[in-house]
Amino acid sequence: MSDGRVCAGEVRAPVTTTHGEGETGILRCFGQMLRLLRTSRGLTRAELGARLSYGEDMVTSVELGRRIPKPEFIERADAVLEAGGLLTVMKEEVARARYPAFFRDAAKLEAEAVELHVYASKAVPGLLQTEEYARAVCEMWLPLMDAEIVNQRVGSRLARQVIYDRQPLPTISFVIEEHVLRRPLGGWSVMRGQLEEVLLRAQHRNVVVQIMPVGCVEHAALDGPFTLYETQKGQRLAYVEARNDSHLFTERTSVREYEEQYGILRAQALTPRESLGLLEKMLGEL
Repeated sequence: MSDGRVCAGEVRAPVTTTHGEGETGILRCFGQMLRLLRTSRGLTRAELGARLSYGEDMVTSVELGRRIPKPEFIERADAVLEAGGLLTVMKEEVARARYPAFFRDAAKLEAEAVELHVYASKAVPGLLQTEEYARAVCEMWLPLMDAEIVNQRVGSRLARQVIYDRQPLPTISFVIEEHVLRRPLGGWSVMRGQLEEVLLRAQHRNVVVQIMPVGCVEHAALDGPFTLYETQKGQRLAYVEARNDSHLFTERTSVREYEEQYGILRAQALTPRESLGLLEKMLGEL
């Protein structure tokens, strides 16, 4: 869905036209609050850093909105500065700032979903990416992103993978185009590590990976990649992303269309066992 249509019942995420613009707004606000509280207590950045068990450079970067503070940093700062919750109340929004603005709603859904189904036709899905592959993808993005934004994007992508450790285990499936797994983004050594990671994840009992072979003469999803979610309350949603824009579909008719596509895709793709065999064959060829 790249024609900009907004369907009834659809939630449209914010659009970001400049890399980092959406991410840094809340970070600047938090940093200014931290600086005001620090100066009102008569502390230098070095003194606050020492009390928080962090370096002065960390405090400086947070105050300038260049780094995303971890929850423990925020909690300690709130206590040390006697902020009465002024900082901790921003903790969730600060955490969400590590994601691009257009992905934040999807990230929240992903973290809570009981079922997650991903069709990937452009790159290895973020939930399966290694750090090296994720960095290669982010560094290739045009227009070029600042190094700090690249680091944030890579960190947020890896942070999402805690989903595999959640209890109860969510059901996760992937249908990945074969050409995605054969394109050596970042170089062959990076791709070897990435294929090994996909193979490892595919052996988890709550994860299914299927490969859509390039030789298949039928294809149910030529419109491009999408993700399906089912929430703990049984709500089903579909997420579609294109560059810095995204659509989150909640209306049942629209979601059903994507569910139909995904179901047929899984029937057209290699079986999970066949997909594991192809992954092993690819690794043997490197």
